[in-house]
Amino acid sequence: MRLRLASPFCLVAVTMICQGCDQSTAIVPDATPAVAVTTTQAAATTPDSAASVEPTTPAASVKAAAPASSASEPVLLGTPELTAGIPGEGPLTTAQIQAWLDDPKNHEILQIELPLGLNAGIDQVKGLEANPLTRAKIELGRQLYFDTRLAKDTAIACAGCHDPEQGYAAHTQFGVGIEKLTGNRNSPTAYNRILSDVQFWDGRAGTLEEQAKGPIANPIEMGNTHDACVTYLGAIPGYKLQFAKIFREEGLTIDTVAKAIASFERAIVTGPSPYDYNEQLRLFAEQDLESLKEDDPDTYALYEKALADAEAHPMDDSAKRGRELFFGQKANCTACHVGPNLADEKYHNLGVGMAVEKPDLGRFEVTKVETDKGAFKTPTIRNVEQTAPYMHDGSQQTLEEVVEWYNKGGHPNPYLDKDVRKLDLTDQEKQDLVAFMKACTGPLPKVETERLPQ
Repeated sequence: MRLRLASPFCLVAVTMICQGCDQSTAIVPDATPAVAVTTTQAAATTPDSAASVEPTTPAASVKAAAPASSASEPVLLGTPELTAGIPGEGPLTTAQIQAWLDDPKNHEILQIELPLGLNAGIDQVKGLEANPLTRAKIELGRQLYFDTRLAKDTAIACAGCHDPEQGYAAHTQFGVGIEKLTGNRNSPTAYNRILSDVQFWDGRAGTLEEQAKGPIANPIEMGNTHDACVTYLGAIPGYKLQFAKIFREEGLTIDTVAKAIASFERAIVTGPSPYDYNEQLRLFAEQDLESLKEDDPDTYALYEKALADAEAHPMDDSAKRGRELFFGQKANCTACHVGPNLADEKYHNLGVGMAVEKPDLGRFEVTKVETDKGAFKTPTIRNVEQTAPYMHDGSQQTLEEVVEWYNKGGHPNPYLDKDVRKLDLTDQEKQDLVAFMKACTGPLPKVETERLPQ
């Protein structure tokens, strides 16, 4: 990808190759921290290849086909504006919900902005053409996401396995469902799903909506039936009001439950990390700053802002060395961890779990393609330090263990990915890679977890 740094008045441009992706876009430092897009899809992509889309300009937008009006001002995802809940304290009352629904602003189709770093993924936004975002829909999804009443035993919510306090994942080896039942896979994170369409480690859910409703009826997760879930929600006045207003034609169905939850999940994105601020500053690395200051004060002001941001969110020397390894040929992490979300949305066999007699075959169980045996979807590196344990089976407790696994070349098997090889990293290089991954951690939005319809 070729990055273009433009001044506010497009007087000059500074270009360099971005190591994280291979498309063309413009990135303006924090004076313009994000890229706006309406909540329809900017471009279509194949399910498993986020890098196959044609590039668009950063200001690209597509008019939404939905009949609701569009908001005039863009909204930045990752800020608490969309996730802090209906204003008020204490139990969420029907009167508060009604007042919220009566405000036309909450039903406007949102124009969204993505935070610095993720903003290069404008053309990878998924699912908004079929399910446009509104404040009311996101808020309804927030309530459902944290409501244990979706489960058969009313004891576990979506957040039980995808907890904001645990990186929207769970610090258990496997997800824990009703009656403490567990499966054989680790809980994947729920943030940055707006840049991903197919879901689960094996990609069996074609959309985020499909993923959202799956666990409700899974016997070892929420253990409910879709019909029973819908009936229960329909008996709660606050939910009944919201579904009638937000989904006027469809009403309360398992599909509209899924649409609401998916809308909330799309609003959960990682904010700028030290890595992102450092990349912003690197755009000026080859500039003659004295000449820039004299000849183009506007762009020089952008440099000063980028420098201030990088100093306020520093990467230490170890993380900087780790960055060179991550994007370089020796570690070759970008064979899989590529693009704005540092994940290629594809499936790879790393040899994890393949030593047992009957291994989890992952993607093969969906496609029945021989070469997909033991392949699992690439997780994002963003905020990865918050989502331990790691790998599809939760078998690795620390990032140090993960690096060691790659360093030894995984576990040999007939389906091992061609890019998995012995790395011969030094102890210092291993530490540097871990430091870099930790420098990819940005803030997550504040979310109200308790105020639900009574």
